[in-house]
Amino acid sequence: MAPSSTSPGDHIRSVRKRLGLTLAQVGERTGMAVSTLSKLEKGNVSLSYDKLMLLSRGLGVDMAELLHDAQGARPAASGGGRRVVHRAGDGQVVDTQSYKQTYLAAELLNKRFTPLIAEVRARTLDEFKAEFGDLIRHPGEEFAFVIEGEVAFHSELYAPVILKPGDSIFFDSEMGHAYLKASEGTCRLVATCAPRNGHGDVMTQHFVEASQRLAAPEPAAPAKAAKVAAKPKAKATRR
Repeated sequence: MAPSSTSPGDHIRSVRKRLGLTLAQVGERTGMAVSTLSKLEKGNVSLSYDKLMLLSRGLGVDMAELLHDAQGARPAASGGGRRVVHRAGDGQVVDTQSYKQTYLAAELLNKRFTPLIAEVRARTLDEFKAEFGDLIRHPGEEFAFVIEGEVAFHSELYAPVILKPGDSIFFDSEMGHAYLKASEGTCRLVATCAPRNGHGDVMTQHFVEASQRLAAPEPAAPAKAAKVAAKPKAKATRR
């Protein structure tokens, strides 16, 4: 399957309009600035996995819908049996200065994890943070296996470690982290990301309900009981 010619920004805009939401409303649901959302849709700001997850949760849609045409996406069958074959060069590419990420099986909805291949480009943390603002973090766990070159894995709790071809790492992805290029030539790894509940792309019911609460008007506060008791009626006086 050839890479989609439509950019993720186009898909994000399409999903937002389909849901009838303004950029401001999406900003309220995701905590992302309206200016950032606008730049994401136009392809003028880097789209990382953590931003995709925020958008998936805030919009209440499967992450695959933000990467691939939703009309061509295939939901999970009740009896299973889904299959996707990717040839070399296939997949949905998300290109940034620090990474070239190729998301695999992006046309499948409700996957339990998100598989991708990443070509690592940034050489220093300063270069990485200049693009993303800080280390990347997102709910769940992540596994990476280096297939080419050397990759330096940085995190906020551990000293950096160099990973060579055949080396792998499994970590808590809520911990700030970054992959950096540590050798000449191409540096690539294959990775999988999954929230702890075991569902990678799909929005969990918890976040669906949270989004619905954000969209719904606040219920009116119940009337407070009078603090001062009503005065008893005066007794009739005889004349």
